[in-house]
Amino acid sequence: MIRFSASLEHVGVAARDSASLADWYTRVLGATVRWTNGATPPAFLLELAAGGVVEIYPAAEITGESAPNGRQGIRHLALRIAHLDTARAALESLGVVFTEPVKPAGGGGKVQFFQDPEGNLLHLVERPYDAGVPQ
Repeated sequence: MIRFSASLEHVGVAARDSASLADWYTRVLGATVRWTNGATPPAFLLELAAGGVVEIYPAAEITGESAPNGRQGIRHLALRIAHLDTARAALESLGVVFTEPVKPAGGGGKVQFFQDPEGNLLHLVERPYDAGVPQ
């Protein structure tokens, strides 16, 4: 059996309008553009302020709304934060709308879901440091 060590390098998001979505991630989530291919439409690698990379690239096919969270496959981007209430207030001041209440997080803590402008599901995750989930 071959064993290897890996870590998450980035998460990819296919976008209807990649430039507009990348702008939202930089303006609202504080991401920094680390690379763009300069194409029309462009692709981007965005670094989140506290770590992690999101790739935003043009969708080859527009299929309508994002799938519900319960469908098979990758469904949401979880953003770990220190204080959910503070982060929620900051995002609300930038126009983010939270339509669901705070819920318990698997593994401990609490989560609150929201969407980016293209309907992709994101959520804030606040966990106690002793929850047993890697920081």
